[in-house]
Amino acid sequence: MAALRKWIFSGLLVIVPVAITISVLNWIISTLDQTLQILPMQWRPDQLLGFHVPGFGVLLTLLILLVTGAVASNFIGKKLVKFGDAVVSRIPVVRSIYSSVKQVSDTLFSESGNAFRTAVLVQWPREGVWTVAFVTGSPGGDVLTYLKDDYLSVYVPTTPNPTGGYFVMLRRSDCIELDMSVDDALKYIVSMGVVAPSAPVVPPLPSK
Repeated sequence: MAALRKWIFSGLLVIVPVAITISVLNWIISTLDQTLQILPMQWRPDQLLGFHVPGFGVLLTLLILLVTGAVASNFIGKKLVKFGDAVVSRIPVVRSIYSSVKQVSDTLFSESGNAFRTAVLVQWPREGVWTVAFVTGSPGGDVLTYLKDDYLSVYVPTTPNPTGGYFVMLRRSDCIELDMSVDDALKYIVSMGVVAPSAPVVPPLPSK
């Protein structure tokens, strides 16, 4: 029986990651395949080939992103984007949603942004209990009126789902910057500490 249990658990260790990975990829491909609906019926791959081939939506999405990025990167494209932002900013309700989403996306996806670029060690939810968090920026606005010291905006993710968490403002002195990439920190959080990142290599002291 001990051998059977060992084999079963060994099988789970192999099958579960593969099954979850396939399920996630299938969901992503199925979702992106919905972008094919924007094409005329006669241009859709299913109509041209006579059968469904998953994945064409991924190619179409990448093509749309590439074309949009290429257009928005030149002088005329930047003017068009700026004009579109100005038009949207005049529409009630829509401007509030759009401006909030745009600020978040600019922070997350901009090459010059600093969000989720640094993993830190903080005491949460009480003193003496430590967890890994991410620096998202610095406090601003009227908040600075009440925060006299040097504070950081920090996102404390939950485990094993890091998309939920808490936004807190902590003193910089209370945040310990980790020599750990964001990817390693996320793996550490999602795995509930099972997949621990390797310790940084400490160079040997020079000989006297």
